[in-house]
Amino acid sequence: RVINLAHGEFIMFGAFATLTASRAGVGLWSSMLIAVAVTAAFGLVVELALIRHLYERPADTMLATWGLSLILVQLADLVYGSVTEGIPTPLGSFGVGHYSMSEYNLVLIGVAWTLAALTWLVMRRTRYGLLTRAAAQNPDMAEGLGVNTRRVATWTFAYGAGLAGAAGAVLAPVVGVIPTMGQLYVARSFMAVIVGGPAFLAGTVGASTALGAVENLVSRSYTPVIGQAMLLVAAIVILRFLPQGLTGGRRRGGLV
Repeated sequence: RVINLAHGEFIMFGAFATLTASRAGVGLWSSMLIAVAVTAAFGLVVELALIRHLYERPADTMLATWGLSLILVQLADLVYGSVTEGIPTPLGSFGVGHYSMSEYNLVLIGVAWTLAALTWLVMRRTRYGLLTRAAAQNPDMAEGLGVNTRRVATWTFAYGAGLAGAAGAVLAPVVGVIPTMGQLYVARSFMAVIVGGPAFLAGTVGASTALGAVENLVSRSYTPVIGQAMLLVAAIVILRFLPQGLTGGRRRGGLV
């Protein structure tokens, strides 16, 4: 298990990869797919060159990924500059009563749930998922049974990087693409994982949905600053009454 402080920069990497491909004349949807593949490949390289030498050393891993985060932000600033870039939002909008909503927002919701379902299927219904859960729960036992835990860790890290790249790719048309954009999501990501509890997929999906709803509802009613404050308050309240997170009481079903 790795605390990756550069995870937000993988989101930024995916967004800039989408921007670069679309500016090169590639269609937006194809650019997003390219960004996912490129970010996953980059994650694979990072794991092989850096992360795999730091397993079982959490402090060193955090320092290394923090340093990687700084390097990636500065490289992006050198290549693209610090000016906010943008991609035209595809699709149109529709009205519900007095409110107007972008059709692309529905695409974002669909992509998020599709990726969550795909990850669940991979983890629960494939041999790779079985090996991943075994390596995460008891790596020594898995090694004793012939599982190459290093290889599993490598591909799992690349898969996680690809998911981050997918997030950056689909967010690129609706947020400003800047070198520091990934930092906006890191704190929320860690908060969702902690509040979610040991069942990392079900817990993270549930926690991110609940915390996101709190922040957005309060932000719309008051201000974004108050929304962010209430997000933190909601996380503290949940952990006060559920110290092990939303899925802390689960016994069956493992980590997923």
